[in-house]
Amino acid sequence: MTDCIFCKIIRGEIPCAKVYEDDAVLAFDDIHPMAPVHVVIIPKTHVATLLDVDAKDATVGRLIAAAQDVARIKNVAAGGFRTVVNCNADGGQVVFHLHMHLLGGRKLEDQLG
Repeated sequence: MTDCIFCKIIRGEIPCAKVYEDDAVLAFDDIHPMAPVHVVIIPKTHVATLLDVDAKDATVGRLIAAAQDVARIKNVAAGGFRTVVNCNADGGQVVFHLHMHLLGGRKLEDQLG
């Protein structure tokens, strides 16, 4: 997708504060952080939503592996962190390129109830 903001970040057309990168995944600091540590982790292949991931595809596994590395890089692994994948508009997804949020750096309260 040429007009996807995350695809533009992957191509280097839009700068980001890179935290982690490998051949399949890019992670960068969120520009509107909701916690002291807020990193967005994206696959380098455009996939619109979690519903579009083939269960046999390694994409989600690569995102989880990257989240583990990011948590260590950001020094939140020992204390704990939250990961969130929003799916579609009602689920809170704003950018339609699959992505995972990693939040930490303070005690995160449950805001669902």
